[in-house]
Amino acid sequence: MSLDSVTQSVDEAVSGFFEPIAKWLGEVVFYTVPVGGTDLPLIVAWLVVAGLVFTGWFGFVQLRKFKLAVDVVRGRYDEKGSTGEVNHFQALTAAVSGTVGLGNIAGVAVAVSIGGPGATFWMILCGLLGMATKFVEVTLGVKYREVHPDGTVSGGPMHYLPKGLTERFGKNGKTLGKVLAVLASFLILFFGLFGGNLFQVNQSYAQLVSVTGGEDGALGSSAGALFFGILIAALVGIVLLGGIRSIANVTSRLVPAMAGIYIVACLIVILVNITAVPDAVASIVEGAFNPEGVAGGVL
Repeated sequence: MSLDSVTQSVDEAVSGFFEPIAKWLGEVVFYTVPVGGTDLPLIVAWLVVAGLVFTGWFGFVQLRKFKLAVDVVRGRYDEKGSTGEVNHFQALTAAVSGTVGLGNIAGVAVAVSIGGPGATFWMILCGLLGMATKFVEVTLGVKYREVHPDGTVSGGPMHYLPKGLTERFGKNGKTLGKVLAVLASFLILFFGLFGGNLFQVNQSYAQLVSVTGGEDGALGSSAGALFFGILIAALVGIVLLGGIRSIANVTSRLVPAMAGIYIVACLIVILVNITAVPDAVASIVEGAFNPEGVAGGVL
């Protein structure tokens, strides 16, 4: 039996196992209700409402404190010997490395292909609201984090949910917080294993195959896919084994380069098509309130 046939069998076995699970989870997590001629996932409505509430409650903090955010990232408020394992810039790049790509690159392309240019308007709006949600999440993470005797730090929803809800609601809040903390931990772990990394590695592999001869190229076979997966797993493992300091050191170099390439590439596309920009903007505004545009934005 050839290596290619073995890896093909593994592919089919993995797909056969996870496909029913993914389908069931998709139906539960992305449960939809009909709104304005389209199906609206309740989780999207929940996120948008949260963003609206936080934006109003904190007085458009994503705009008011933009300069402060830039100053923090630039290191203006860094203090030598202060609590924590990484500086502000490294914390940002570590967070960005795990969130940029899934939605704003691949997701945008899918949404626009379905909803047209109008979908862009809703994605921009929801992204702006999401900044306020992220502000709240990070603030809670820092407020309720635990600094261990060796200087390492633990934080996140598994810490601020039980602590914060206990402060607010006492014993009942503590019980609810523990349940939510366990659920958050499980979902983050599940996404880490089967959401972000699988999707991103699959996308990068597909792009690499497309520029190396397609399915008939050196990486087009199942064996090529296996080799690519093992290589990426080894590189990621080397970084992860070093802990947050290692992750931050790598992302503080990779993320600026990634962002720079992304922005320059976008500007090149815009400049090459500069005469079409006014019509593109008009199409976004006109299509934003069409059913197709709303559906694409929801997606």
